[in-house]
Parts: sequence; structure tokens; C-alpha cells
Amino acid sequence: MTAAWLKHYPQGVPATIDPSAYGSLLTLIDESFAKFLGRPACHFLGRSFSFHDLDVRSRAFAAYLQSLGLQAGDRVAVMMPNVPQYPVVVAGILRAGCVLVNVNPLYTPRELEHQLRDSGSSAIVILENFAATLRAAKHAIPPNRVVLAAMGDMLGVAKGAVVNAVVRHVKKLVPAFDSTGFVRFGTALQRGAAQPYQRPEVDAEDVALLQYTGGTTGVSKGAVLSHRNIIANVLQCEAWYRPVLGGLPANEPLLTVCALPLYHIFAFTVNMMLSLRVGGANILIPNPRDLPAVFKALKPHRFHSFPAVNTLFGALARHPEFNTVDWSSLRLSVGGGMAVTAGVAQLWLEKTGCSICEGYGLSETSPTASCNPVDAKSYTGTIGLPLPSTEFKLLDDAGQEVALGEPGEIAIRGPQVMQGYWQRPDETAAVMTADGFLRTGDIGVADERGYFKIVDRKKDMILVSGFNVYPNEIEDVMSRMPGVLECAAVGVPDEKSGEAVRLVIVRQDPSLTEEQVRTYCHANLTGYKRPRQIEFRADLPKTPVGKILRRELR
Repeated sequence: MTAAWLKHYPQGVPATIDPSAYGSLLTLIDESFAKFLGRPACHFLGRSFSFHDLDVRSRAFAAYLQSLGLQAGDRVAVMMPNVPQYPVVVAGILRAGCVLVNVNPLYTPRELEHQLRDSGSSAIVILENFAATLRAAKHAIPPNRVVLAAMGDMLGVAKGAVVNAVVRHVKKLVPAFDSTGFVRFGTALQRGAAQPYQRPEVDAEDVALLQYTGGTTGVSKGAVLSHRNIIANVLQCEAWYRPVLGGLPANEPLLTVCALPLYHIFAFTVNMMLSLRVGGANILIPNPRDLPAVFKALKPHRFHSFPAVNTLFGALARHPEFNTVDWSSLRLSVGGGMAVTAGVAQLWLEKTGCSICEGYGLSETSPTASCNPVDAKSYTGTIGLPLPSTEFKLLDDAGQEVALGEPGEIAIRGPQVMQGYWQRPDETAAVMTADGFLRTGDIGVADERGYFKIVDRKKDMILVSGFNVYPNEIEDVMSRMPGVLECAAVGVPDEKSGEAVRLVIVRQDPSLTEEQVRTYCHANLTGYKRPRQIEFRADLPKTPVGKILRRELR
């Protein structure tokens, strides 16, 4: 379809952005640190950190990485929740010319091992809460290249000690591990501060980030995102949000709630990188499931922007402490990661006066590809309009564009679309068209205004609270469990998480129990991938050639 959506852009939103505005993310980072020196960059557990704080610490961390012998292009994994060390470390990795590999802190040793091995990561920064997982992973990184952070590292000596004691001994969130050879975060910064920092030559097309996503083959694969990809999406989001955020008072920098995990591409771009670009700050929430702690973190602030998933918006709006927070400055609520439901959208609007603006994207698109106009006052049930410099088309199975109003696979082209999958040319070829469109696997329809709506998924992916879960991975793990003859994983509707995993098993050993299956899942799959429902059957529905029919199980 022609770009009908451009006629329906809000006033002041441009049709295109210029992704060459920065030579690389290093330029963006250096410019922002210099420009917004005294402004707060993040708030965490009652302490604020300025852009100057991040500048000094990240430069020291970059020098530390260089002193270890890491070269431009080397991969450095980061396994941390939303703590102030995260932006320091990420800025340091990029300033050293290295490639960031975001790792989910809740991964099991098996999942972590795959990602470290696949990415070829030669160093890792990890919160001590998850260090036991690293020690249990068979593919170990040399101990002297493991930087160990603690929750209270950046909170000052007294408060830091109290926070660390509570985390370790009261809440018991740090399982025992062998720290031999590991380097503490503070020590790494001290060593780096004593070393010269060499600013590397980095090009816009160089790789900035490997963002891992599920694979059709059952293994997670890294979407290769360049400096240009991330810069483009930051500028696209900034342009799209302008009708609302452009009206903030000059003495009131953008303040964003960061409850989404920064290792997820949505928060990485919309919270961290966009805030860097505009001189805004983030309220860092390390555990959004701890709702009383979320409210406690929000109470001291007047914030403007709140990106979240549908489940979090709903949980907050229904919580008895909701009215203890001042929501009067909230201008922008962006829903992503999973579909926003009409009921939650209505409740959020009633309680905050700010409607949820639903967007759509993937790890492969850095992530935002489309969004509803931010000045809309009502729920549309659509994923909105393609962002500036972004094209959508709907394709049939033969790769031909479908007629207006007909369903087709959403295909996306734009400067935010990944370079490909890390070291997987076959997987890249399977999703990229000859003319540069990314086939998403999502089936959508478009109306005459250029608004798109998702109606189905071509692939069997399950979307649990905004996280992609691939049945192949679950089936691959479970097929190795003694007593399992064969199995299939499918998504089922779930009120809390949108979808949940149902696992259907054919037993080889008749004595196999649900409890044994759950124990095995707990050891091998992170929380959101674990099946909510487990069912035993005598056989599974199959095609004549023996392929399991997941659709029938659904």
C-alpha cells in the first residue's frame, strides 16, 4: 500500500528522520554527557546520579576494558537488572568500541551458556545475585574478565553496606558462589580511572548490540543492531513523542519511569538511549513485580513518561496504593511488548487521565516500528501508524502484497531494521526480502488511513508478559528429560500475562509426574518460559508426515 499513514501523522511529526545525525552512539553519548552535565540521569533507592557521574564512571570503565586487552568489536555481556551500574557499564562498553550483549538475569545456566558461547562474549558484568548461575554454566568466561556488581555499589559506603546486607542476608537473594578471580565493580572503576582512555574509531554501521531473541530452530539467536539502527530508533521515537513531550516546561527535563528491564530492547532504547539523547532521567525500578517497592520509588517524583507492558499497567491501576502516587504530570504512557487490552486501557485512562499509546516492534527493529499517535485520547485496538522513515507492507505466502483490508504478513523496512542474525545467514535470509523488508511472522490488516492491526501470528511464538517464548526451545529442553517420549508447547490465553505456556506430554515412563516435570523445567527454563499448564496424553495430533499440529492443541 502507498504510505497513506503520512496524512494522518500528528502535527509536528516529520515524515522522515536523519539517522546520520550522529556518526555513532559514541558521538551521541559524548555530546549528551557534555551538554547535560549537571542534570540527573537516574534515580535509584533514594539516590540521584548526574550525567557527570555517568560520564566519569563510564569513561573509567571503558579504560578498564581496554586495559584488559579488549579490542573494538569484542563482545561484552551484561547480566543485571535496573541498577545504576547498568547505564555506566553500557556507556563504558560502547565507549571502548565493544559490542554489548544484553543477558536476561533470570536465565538458567543452560540459557546463559548458550548466549555466551553463541555471542563469543569475552567478558561479562554481572550482579552478584546471579553469579552462581555463571559458575554453573559450562562455558566459563576467564575469572579476571568477570566484573561483579552488588546492589549497593553506587549508593555510598554507609547506605551501600546496608542495602547489600539486606539483599544478601535478610532477603537472601545472593546464592553462595565461588568468587575466586572475579573483579569487584568498584575495583574495576578504580583501575580504569588510573588508566588512559583511548577513544576508538567507530562507524555507524559497526555493531553496537547483540539483542537475543527466540529462534525457529529452538535456540535463541542474536539480532545484530548497529550504531545506526539504535540512533535511528531513538530519533524516530523522539519525533513521534514530540506532540506531547515537546510541551514540557523548559526547567522540567523529561523524567521517565524505568520499570521495564533495561536488558529488554524496549527499555534499552525508549528509556536509556532516548533519555540520554534528550537529557532526561529515569527512575530505576529493579523489580517491577514488587509493587509496594514500585510505589515507594515513584512517590517522591513528578514523572512525565511511563513505558510498560499491559500486565504492569493493569497491576498498578488495581493496586490499593495507586493513589499514593502523584500522576498529574504523566503525559505519555506507552504500551509495548504485548497487546494492550481495552479493559486495562480504560482503567488506566480513568485513573491517570493519560491514555495508553500502544506501539509495536521487535528486537529486530531496535524495537519500535509503529505507534499510535501520542495525542490520541482513546484506545484504538491497533498498533498505530508506521514511524517516520518506516515502511510497512502486508504480504501473502508468495511474497506478494495483499489488497487493502486483506490479512497479510507484516513486513517492515526502515533504518531501525537489524543487519541480520549473528552468524546465521540462513536465518537472516529466511526473514529478509530481496528489497530489504523484514518479514515479522505477524499477520495484520490495514485500513485506508494506514493504521495496522495484528490479527494472528504466523509463527507459533507465545507472548508471555511481553517476552517471546518459542515452543521449539521448550520442546527441545523437555525432549531431553528422562521419561518423556514426545511433547508439544502451545500458548493459551492468560488473564495476567496475556498468554501462558501449556505443555502436552506423551510419557515414555508411565510413572512420570507433573511435579517431576515442573522441577525439571525450573532447572532448565527461566520463569516466563515455564509451563503454567501441564497435560499428559496418550498421543499428539500430527500431519500425515508426522509433524505435530500445535494449532489443534491450541
